[in-house]
Amino acid sequence: MDRWQVSRRYTRRSSPAVPMPMTPTPRPVRRSLPWLLAGLSMIGPFSIDAVFPAFPLIGERFGVDSTGLQQLISMYLITYAVMSLFHGAISDAIGRKPVIVTGMLVYALASAGAAMSTSYGMLLTCRSMQGVCAGAGLVVGRAIVRDSLEGAAAQQLMSRVMMIFSVAPVIAPIVGAQLLFLNGWHGIFWVLMGFTLVIAVALVLFLEETHPPAARTPFNASTLIRGYVSFGRDRPFWPLLLSCTVNFAGLFLYIASAPHIIRDLLHLSAQGFPWLFLPTVAGLMIGAWLSGRMAHRRSVTYTVNLGYSAMLLACGLHLLIALVTSEPVLPWSMLPLVLHGIGIQLAFPTLTLLLLDRFPQRRGGASSVQAFCSLLLCAIVAGVLSPLLSGHMVYLALGASLLTLVGWVAWRWYQRLTTQPRVPHTAMAEVEVECQTEITEPR
Repeated sequence: MDRWQVSRRYTRRSSPAVPMPMTPTPRPVRRSLPWLLAGLSMIGPFSIDAVFPAFPLIGERFGVDSTGLQQLISMYLITYAVMSLFHGAISDAIGRKPVIVTGMLVYALASAGAAMSTSYGMLLTCRSMQGVCAGAGLVVGRAIVRDSLEGAAAQQLMSRVMMIFSVAPVIAPIVGAQLLFLNGWHGIFWVLMGFTLVIAVALVLFLEETHPPAARTPFNASTLIRGYVSFGRDRPFWPLLLSCTVNFAGLFLYIASAPHIIRDLLHLSAQGFPWLFLPTVAGLMIGAWLSGRMAHRRSVTYTVNLGYSAMLLACGLHLLIALVTSEPVLPWSMLPLVLHGIGIQLAFPTLTLLLLDRFPQRRGGASSVQAFCSLLLCAIVAGVLSPLLSGHMVYLALGASLLTLVGWVAWRWYQRLTTQPRVPHTAMAEVEVECQTEITEPR
């Protein structure tokens, strides 16, 4: 028995059972892939934010008050969240490309129906259909990244996608407001239809299938339930899921509270929204760029730890500024959003890839669960936490700090579960003595 065999036997006895990720077959990745995936991920923010400027016109056209108009968002988010549980599992069964292309084509059809709606009920139905299909791009797109690349290369591609995606929440309301001059509120939905048709054609021409038939799993109720049960039985899956889900929630609390922050706390008009959104987007873009640069230079642990350090520091600065100043002061009260955005984008791509690698055969399903949990938490943040905490910057800072701390604790929990135990020095010495004895003694 040689030393390698002894060490291997010792490792097998002491190491926790961790599923080994499948190594994807090396394949060249087209330069168009980041742009295709970024375009897919932008559909969600555009579907929500671009419609906001049209609320008064839609309400006037169908005689709906502000409470009724909120259903345009809630119906979209409900169907988006529910279907996000199935997009990944379906793509695990029939392949990534058919799911995304079909989703974009149906989304385009729903957008055309919304543009031609003759009643508010018809408009809500079309919005629901948009939500059913919009999540296909985001959920399945993450699985495509991990199908195509591994390690630092996958982190780099995910970071590039997120850097492009970060622009969408800011430009969507601006684009929507300009489209009102084109054809009223109808123009917004016509442009959404055209955009998704272009994406669908580009997917047909340039996207290669990344999930081969040999790796697919059947899609039926029992298989779906077994897949989700297997997620729950994997202990490291839970802290990763929690950390991924809470990662963005602290910053989203400020985004969801933007109307109160701008109008009630900063006493600005609607033209003052860039004071909040521009620092946020700047931080997200810088963080995504840094994550891509660090992919080949730093370890996974270093990158995520640095991300959480930046987020916690931003929360501390928010709280300090809010306590020192009786009212928020520009630009200082908004500047920590830059640091918070940087931290999110440093941590999120790596956390997502670690989550998907827990189940190499069911990456689509794992992405579905993560997307559903994130949407559910964002709905709670926007509907419950934001109304409760947006009256004062101190409350917002405390809420964001608590959410960020939960994510950091979950990350530390994952590290404790997956860290390989070190072989004690005395044990290694005994192994070396045993090996030397076996080598020197005649058989």
